[in-house]
Amino acid sequence: MIELSSYANRAEGAVTMEANKAEGRGKGDHGMQIPGGPLDRQDSLHNMESLLPKAVKRRVYALKKLQVQCANIEAKFYEEVHELERKYAGLYQPLFDKRRDVVTATVEPTDEDCEWHNDREEEEELAEELKKKAAVEEKEEDAAPEEDPKGIPEFWLTIFKSVDMLSDMLQEHDEPILKHLQDIQVKFSEPGEPMSFTLEFHFEPNGFFNNAVLSKVYKMKSEPDDDDPFSFEGPEIFACEGCQIDWHKGKDVTVKTIKKKQKHKGRGTVRTVSKQVPNDSFFNFFNPIKVSPDEEPDEDAEFTLATDFEIGHFFRERIVPRAVLYFTGEALEDDESFEEEELEEGIEEEQDGDDDDEGDFDPKKEEPQPAECKQQ
Repeated sequence: MIELSSYANRAEGAVTMEANKAEGRGKGDHGMQIPGGPLDRQDSLHNMESLLPKAVKRRVYALKKLQVQCANIEAKFYEEVHELERKYAGLYQPLFDKRRDVVTATVEPTDEDCEWHNDREEEEELAEELKKKAAVEEKEEDAAPEEDPKGIPEFWLTIFKSVDMLSDMLQEHDEPILKHLQDIQVKFSEPGEPMSFTLEFHFEPNGFFNNAVLSKVYKMKSEPDDDDPFSFEGPEIFACEGCQIDWHKGKDVTVKTIKKKQKHKGRGTVRTVSKQVPNDSFFNFFNPIKVSPDEEPDEDAEFTLATDFEIGHFFRERIVPRAVLYFTGEALEDDESFEEEELEEGIEEEQDGDDDDEGDFDPKKEEPQPAECKQQ
């Protein structure tokens, strides 16, 4: 299951998610590796608690009971955050609809709509000069004018190919299909329904399948586990469901046909048989693996589910709200800068650790540093 840590920070764009089990971490360790694993940690805590005087231990139990009550209140808080998010999704949607209309050439934006302040004025001026020069050369060569493209061609396909997480899923035979993708929308569960969100991929009529919309539902829960209430850190995705794709005959890119020769044991004759086998494709995204809720998934299934949940969350939190910035590459630059900053911080910490081993610590020479807080 995928924890949506610091879910309340969604309004600040700071929602994160952790595939704790897939990365071999405990739920409440904030990414810290625990030597010896969670069982050793539990034994250590149990031993520490057993050493407490009886009167103190009794009071600790009272505090734990209060902690469970806090977790239940926190769960209600996250449910209200989900409702607030659903409310604001309704305010965003008309803007996303206008984005779709421009991308698909349903609407041509006005000059006023296209006014945009750009800090790179010198680059724009240079580009304009190059355009004028090219236009003059074109007239001189008497070349035929190019057809004006409609809307923003291959808008979503460009995003898929630019984002590493999505391009890893993309195959060459997927690209002609994704050229027909017109919009991706996020729909939140209605009040009173179990917490979930749905990704909807809207396609124009095409020669590959009959579906106008391909959808995938991610189911979430926001309640402490009865067996381990102290591990609760916010809503988590625990399951997902895809949809059936109504492929045209011979157009299903999620399977491929292989031919195999078979020899008859008695007569020795050879025949060729055809067999369909799974094929790598982005569209396998709509057919996720199914795991029984009563069974613990194996390591491979757990990793596959964790990756799937992460991709769904990335569509919801990054791709859909900031699509144009992924199309232009600006959001990619922001993501890379964030990763580089994290890497630099990690290197500095390692260097600080090496310095600590080289000499004695003198508290008079050290300036106190403010502790980094994680807002809930």
